[in-house]
Amino acid sequence: MARYTGADCRLCRREGTKLFLKGDRCYTDKCGVERRPYPPGQAGKRRPRDSEYRGQLREKQKTKRLYGLLEKQFRNCYEVANRQQGITGENLLRLLESRLDNVVYRLGFAKSRDEGRQVVRHGHITVNGRRVNIPSYRVRAGDTVAVADKAKDLLVIKTSLISSEKIEVPGWLEVDIEKLSGKVLSLPERNQIDAPVREQLIIELYSK
Repeated sequence: MARYTGADCRLCRREGTKLFLKGDRCYTDKCGVERRPYPPGQAGKRRPRDSEYRGQLREKQKTKRLYGLLEKQFRNCYEVANRQQGITGENLLRLLESRLDNVVYRLGFAKSRDEGRQVVRHGHITVNGRRVNIPSYRVRAGDTVAVADKAKDLLVIKTSLISSEKIEVPGWLEVDIEKLSGKVLSLPERNQIDAPVREQLIIELYSK
């Protein structure tokens, strides 16, 4: 499957904000946005021409990169959100937040969403006692997400738990660090999602 293999810091600089794609590095002075707060490339320091379309496109690109999705995956999420009842923008964010790789990151079992995706792919995560290796798997209210018994001593899990002290577990999740498990109390409401996203711009872009 196609995936982005370039520098993660380059994506953050392009969007002009921290997307926390590198885990611990994003909290230090080595962060690319801190060192070079302008877009990559020779023309990066030029002042871009503002337009309505540019704002909508950049918001979509930022959100897509924040959650680590490709264009087709992101578009599919929008189509599902658009068919659901309620506000499409909130539905979209709820779908993105309920992905298993994001939940693993939110619970502190991974330092970044990329690492969460890798941990899930390698079969180190269980949902309701069953091993799930699909990062896009959507959790539901009442689900229990845990680290598999054979993976509890892995170095990647231990270092993630140390780093998770910097990450606040959202109110729609509950975590038990000793048992390395968490529970989905409910699907998140908009005020429980702290992602720096203006979802209305994305909806306007796709509605054209």
